[in-house]
Amino acid sequence: MKHSNIHIVETLDGSHTLKSADIGEHYHSVNGAVQESMHVFIKNGFHSVDKSRLSIFEAGFGTGLNAMLTFHEAEKCNKLIDYTTLELYPVDENIFLKLNYAEILNIDSGKYFLPLHTCEWNRNIELSKNFLFKKINTDLNEYADNKLFDIIYFDAFSPEKQAELWTETVFKKMFSILNTGGILVTYSSKGEVKRNLRSAGFTVMRLQGAAGKHHMIQAIKNE
Repeated sequence: MKHSNIHIVETLDGSHTLKSADIGEHYHSVNGAVQESMHVFIKNGFHSVDKSRLSIFEAGFGTGLNAMLTFHEAEKCNKLIDYTTLELYPVDENIFLKLNYAEILNIDSGKYFLPLHTCEWNRNIELSKNFLFKKINTDLNEYADNKLFDIIYFDAFSPEKQAELWTETVFKKMFSILNTGGILVTYSSKGEVKRNLRSAGFTVMRLQGAAGKHHMIQAIKNE
């Protein structure tokens, strides 16, 4: 479903999220968009894999917040990141230009945020010596590549709104594109999500959630 009715919402940490009236859901937690992404995807994803070179797959580019935070962390830690992200319905320019993530974090939007949205789709772009970026204009179920990843940021809309993306079949696909020892992190800790991840082969860890949520999931590919 194309999200044609989207507006900006300020979350509790002052950072923006978007609300899709078509789906009836926010892109990030209203308890704090930046704090949620930092907790789920950076702290428990990016910093959980001890490698100087990381390949990261993101299911749901959306506002570009997770990619921006990862880009910035890569520069701070001097890690080499190969980042692939999917988005079927990109956010319009009149929306992403108003998002305040770089301002909230006091970082350079012209380096870390805007190029993520304005660069060409479906090809590798070297945004810095630390950050190779590719955004693909496709649906998760249509994605097909032999590339393997160390980390998956699973940031689709919730199971209540996009149940078809939280199935055992999808998680088996995610399992197949992870390196052994790789992890998948997501904000959802619903029982059905945990069961489907386990059925797909993952070892599931329930961790403390971001503000406003009791738990999140880190799922590991052990073999």
